[in-house]
Amino acid sequence: MPKRDYYDVLGVSRSADEAELKQAYRKLALQHHPDRNPDDPDAEERFKEASEAYAVLSDAEKRRSYDRFGFEGVGAGGMPGGVPDFGDLGNFTDLFNDLFGDLFGGRGGRRRGRGQRGADLRYNLDIELGDVLTGIESQIKIPKTRTCNTCGGSGARAGTQPERCGRCGGTGQVVLQQGFFRISRPCDACGGAGEIVRERCRDCRGSGRAEGMYTINVRMPAGVEDGMRLRLAGEGEAGIAGGPSGDLYVVVSVKPHELFERQGPDLHCEVPIAFSQAALGAEIEVPTLDGKVKLKIPEGTQSGKLMRLRGKGLPTVRSATRGDQLVHIFVEVPTRLSSRQRELLENFADEMGTETSPVTRSFVAKLRELFE
Repeated sequence: MPKRDYYDVLGVSRSADEAELKQAYRKLALQHHPDRNPDDPDAEERFKEASEAYAVLSDAEKRRSYDRFGFEGVGAGGMPGGVPDFGDLGNFTDLFNDLFGDLFGGRGGRRRGRGQRGADLRYNLDIELGDVLTGIESQIKIPKTRTCNTCGGSGARAGTQPERCGRCGGTGQVVLQQGFFRISRPCDACGGAGEIVRERCRDCRGSGRAEGMYTINVRMPAGVEDGMRLRLAGEGEAGIAGGPSGDLYVVVSVKPHELFERQGPDLHCEVPIAFSQAALGAEIEVPTLDGKVKLKIPEGTQSGKLMRLRGKGLPTVRSATRGDQLVHIFVEVPTRLSSRQRELLENFADEMGTETSPVTRSFVAKLRELFE
């Protein structure tokens, strides 16, 4: 079978950079690897062809020699199967590990199968807005697995020990030769554990883990934000065969407040005042997370005026300095009037001129300019 040009094999131009070469080889290697195509007798040859092309073109010196002299320049002109010298592959080896590390039991096929890490867990914690101000310490209960106390996680009955697997010699891996690759796979006799349990623990039935409800103390700092995650290392599911435990992620949800709306470290609230208070001025009580405070309303305050209470907002996780509370004033118009109140307001309307309503006076002036 005649050899094909390396650039044609990878489907790239002769000016392709390193990233393009790697991407093209990644696609072909995953597509044609023999383990993924057990029923295709030609898959191994296509995989070798792509691997050979990438091994040469990803090496700057070999690529220059190939561009000048062709296959003779890299010593692959007459070799069966076109396999060049892979003495020092560098990038090729790294890419192979990246591509097939999970498929063959770990990076480069050297990772033992035993000691699998436990799964991570998530817990949604609802807190009040006031808890954001002070921080909160809470106890949560979660169902999860922990290492079995009876067998210590070995899975073996008390008084016995797991035996080393005779097939893999306790490594948890068996080595297969495939073409010019040596490939490690989890041992099928012990499932990659490297050990075989002959007599199982009665409490955990050989799993090495026990299920139950567990109480965990959680401390949320002041200033925590909605959606923020707190990671508790090692508080997830127990590992398998002596592996490390997973982590617990506590996700915060801050409940909506009936008076305050949070915007970063600042709080916003609406405060109604009477028409007379807006016109004459007044001193009113305003709610804050610390309790009620006095707020002076200036004479002639208009609806929509924004007033600031400094330092009455919230802290942040990174700083104890608190934001502000922004008070939105709106003037409430009475909806039910007694006859006496109506009479007084009518008299007031008769007496009121534009001098006391500068906004209205400005609006009327603009209307005249527009339509005259």
